Amino acid sequence: MKGFATKAIHGPPGKRDVHGALRMPVYDTAAFGHENAASIAQAFAGRKQAHVYSRISNPTVQDFEQRLKHLSGSLAVLALSSGMAAISNTIMALAWSGANIVTTRSLFGNTLSLFEKTFKPWGLAIRYISMDNPDEIDRAIDHDTCAVYLESVTNPQLEVADCARISAVTRQRRVPLVVDNTMMTPYLFNTKKAGIDIELLSTTKYISGGATSVGGAIIDNGTFNWEWSPKLAPFAAKTGAMAFMASLRQEVYRNVGACLSPHNAYLQSLGLETMSLRVDRSCDNALRMARFLESHPKVRAVNYPGLAKAASHPIARKQFGEKFGGLLTADLDSQEACYALMDALQLIRLATNLNDNKSLILHPWSTIHAEYSPEQRLAMGVRPTMLRLAAGIEDHDDLIEDLERGLNSHD
Repeated sequence: MKGFATKAIHGPPGKRDVHGALRMPVYDTAAFGHENAASIAQAFAGRKQAHVYSRISNPTVQDFEQRLKHLSGSLAVLALSSGMAAISNTIMALAWSGANIVTTRSLFGNTLSLFEKTFKPWGLAIRYISMDNPDEIDRAIDHDTCAVYLESVTNPQLEVADCARISAVTRQRRVPLVVDNTMMTPYLFNTKKAGIDIELLSTTKYISGGATSVGGAIIDNGTFNWEWSPKLAPFAAKTGAMAFMASLRQEVYRNVGACLSPHNAYLQSLGLETMSLRVDRSCDNALRMARFLESHPKVRAVNYPGLAKAASHPIARKQFGEKFGGLLTADLDSQEACYALMDALQLIRLATNLNDNKSLILHPWSTIHAEYSPEQRLAMGVRPTMLRLAAGIEDHDDLIEDLERGLNSHD
C-alpha cells in the first residue's frame, strides 16, 4: 500500500498522455468535437464515455477528481467551482420541499447563511442540535430528515464532533451523514473509516497549494444505501451505489452550472502533490503559536484542539491522531485590543482565507459573522474579543516574533 504523498504525486493508474506529458494538460475549451452524429448522440445518452461540454465534464477536471478519489479511497468524486458550491449542490441533491436537515449552530457563517437565508425560504427546515449529544441528534431525526450535516472541526469555534458516535445514530436511522472536512482534509482525517457518507471540501484551502485558486469537492464514500432516501430511491433503482453521484451529474450539478474551471483543476492537482508537506508544517506552526499565546499574560484564552487543556482535545486525539489542523483562536481583553494587535503585525496577513501558505489573521465578530446580531453571534460561540489565526508554513520563530510585536503594541 503506497503512502499518501506517493499517491498524491503519481496519481491513480490511468490513460497516458499521447505526448507523454507527466501532468494532465489543461483542456481549456468549452466544447469537444465528435467524429459523427451517432458518437455525440451516444455521449449525451450516457452510452459512451466521452466529453461533450466542459460545464458537464472536462479531461483536466476529471483527472483532478480521479486523484482525489484515489487519495480518499472513495466511490466517486465531483469537483466544483467552490466549497460553497459543494455544500449547496449536495443539499439540493438530497433535500426536497418539506424536508429538514439536522445540524448545529456552530457552523461557518456562510454555511449557516446558506441554510437559513437561501434554503429555508424554499421549504427546508433547519433543526439545530448539540453535536456532542447523540441522543439529541436521534430525537431530531424523523422521516423527513434528508441529512445530518456537521463540520469535522468547526470554524472558528474549533469544536470537534465525534463522528463515529454520530455515524452510529445516522446509520441506524437510515439518514446520510454529511461532513465538511475542509479543516482536516483527507490527509489528516479518513472520513470513510469514521462512518461518514459524504465528505465536502473547499479545495481552495490546503489542496490548492497556497490559495492559488477557488474550488470545491464532493466525495461519496459509497457507504450509504440510497434506497433509503425518499429523494434518491428512483436513482438507486437504476444506478445502485452511484445514485447520489448520478443525481448530481445528471441533474443538480449539470443544471446549476457550478463547474470547476480546467485551469483551476490543473492548479489544484499541482497543490495535491505537496499538500501533506504543507499540512504537516501548518499543524506544527499552529501548535507552536497556540503554546506561545497560551503562556502570554495579555491573552485571556486560547483554543486549539492540539492543546491538552482544550475541551476538544480528547475527541480530536482519538479521531485525528497527532495532528490537529492549522486553525486556532485567541481571546484578548477587548475588540480594540484585537484591532491593535492586527494593525501592528508585519508578517501575518489580514485576510479571510485559511490554510494558505501565508499565515492569516481575522476578527470573526466583525467580518465573517458580521451579518448576524450580537445575540446570534454569541450563541454561535463568536465573541468580540476573539481572533482567528490560520497558520501558514513560514518559520515558526518569525511568526511568534510577529505575534509578540502585536501583543506589545497596546501597552
